[in-house]
Amino acid sequence: MKKRNTTIPGNKNPNMAIRKILPLLTIFAIAVLASGCLHYTMKESSIDKNIKTIHIGFIENRARFVNPQLSQQLTERLRQKVNNQTSKSLVPGDNADLDISGAITDYSFTTAAIADNRSATNRLNITVHVKLVNRLDEKKSKDQDVSRSFDFDANVSIDQAQTQLMESILKNLSDEIFNSLFSDW
Repeated sequence: MKKRNTTIPGNKNPNMAIRKILPLLTIFAIAVLASGCLHYTMKESSIDKNIKTIHIGFIENRARFVNPQLSQQLTERLRQKVNNQTSKSLVPGDNADLDISGAITDYSFTTAAIADNRSATNRLNITVHVKLVNRLDEKKSKDQDVSRSFDFDANVSIDQAQTQLMESILKNLSDEIFNSLFSDW
């Protein structure tokens, strides 16, 4: 049986090539892992160290069209996100260092794309007005609107679209609200 030549052309020792690449791959892997950890610690450290407690009030639904599940689920998802991504304590009542409240002010449907003179894609638009009261530094209190749009096939009913999009709505809106509240600390 004839032994097959497995060397790389121009390289007489294939193990030498691996020995040269392995340290580079190790450094790259460590850098990728460290960047994920660095992102988390930077986000946590960007919140004022004097802030110890956060209260998140119920996000009311004041939109003309009301999804009966959205207020409760969005409030709970935002609480989970703050609890999981900060070391601050969530507390009931209005005596927290930070008080977060909000209201869904827009929940509307529009046509997003037309094909063959018919609606091909529809869009659900959601706006949440968020208010942050900082009891330790009133200058850092703020009011702002967070808006997101979610496209869906026009052949799907509004009820079906809401059901299909709910997880995406909750994830995207809670991420957007969290980032808008804590990104400039």
